[in-house]
Amino acid sequence: MGVSYRHLRRMTDKTGIIQFSRHDEPLKESGYTVDDNARALLVAINMEDDDAGFAKTYLDFIKSAQRPDGSFINLKVADTFLPTIDSEDSIGRAFLACCYVLCSDDTHDSIKKQSKDIISRALPVISRMKSLRAVAYSLIGLIYLITNGYSYDNLYKVAGDMASYLKKNYADNRTDTWKWFEEWLTYCNAVLPHSLFSYYKISSDRNSLNVAEESLGFLTDSLFKNGYLSIVGNRGWWQRNGVIPPFDQQPVDAASITLACLEGYTATGKREYLSKAILSYEWYWGKNINRLNLYNENSGGCHDALVPEGLNPNQGAEALVSFLLTYQMMNAILKEREEVIHGKDKPYYIPAV
Repeated sequence: MGVSYRHLRRMTDKTGIIQFSRHDEPLKESGYTVDDNARALLVAINMEDDDAGFAKTYLDFIKSAQRPDGSFINLKVADTFLPTIDSEDSIGRAFLACCYVLCSDDTHDSIKKQSKDIISRALPVISRMKSLRAVAYSLIGLIYLITNGYSYDNLYKVAGDMASYLKKNYADNRTDTWKWFEEWLTYCNAVLPHSLFSYYKISSDRNSLNVAEESLGFLTDSLFKNGYLSIVGNRGWWQRNGVIPPFDQQPVDAASITLACLEGYTATGKREYLSKAILSYEWYWGKNINRLNLYNENSGGCHDALVPEGLNPNQGAEALVSFLLTYQMMNAILKEREEVIHGKDKPYYIPAV
């Protein structure tokens, strides 16, 4: 299955990656977000040849969006940053992406220094966050720093506190029939077990592993019932004791599940997680409720959603970079799967979207 980066090139200008598109045409007036540029940064550092300097472009955008207190303004339209859609999640995603840049073997020293500055300013902010997904993104980033030998003050303690916070929410909400961290499932759900698989790798904490396995099992058992991935739709989300809305299904959620299953595989060596990751990834290629490919071979883009009528025709940044990162990670694991579990000097960590 050949995949092209040409839509990434089309969607990126000197400022960063543009948020939305009309079909495959970028809508520059929609602006740029920290969320999208953080995900795009992860894609850029995993490209074999970033000849366009995308990593620097995306990192420059993230740096320009950081406030003096270490938080971020998520949205920029024209030349103005607007705090309209600020969220802790965008802070967590930016922090995670910068941690991967800092620890990457293939990035230039100037980019590493810039990412290190962003991380240093963001650390006090992430330690106070309450959004479960923001905590999970930040925890994955912290673990990558710890594993690569970075010694910021109290890094391991902050990671442990974050893992405890996630596990407490799980214990408070779990029942015999609802094995989850909240009373609902919304977007990017799988990042929660994903982060606890990551934490287990540095802590050997069996409780973290048990929660990660049980919650991811609950999620995948619920979404794979028909033999393919059917994502929680955003038309109402999935409330406890409710039904799973089938539409709209978004590519970022398929990415979240695929990457969490890959992290489960790298943490445990259990091939069932690799099989689930492959099944989740096939959602993009037509193994889904509408039996349609989300990846558009003509444009190199990824459609924004599965909708009742078929495909959302637009191919914006979130869908594109979520798909591209999933494609990169699937290829890396399938190419090196034995080395991922055995024979590496340090564990293999999967980023999240």
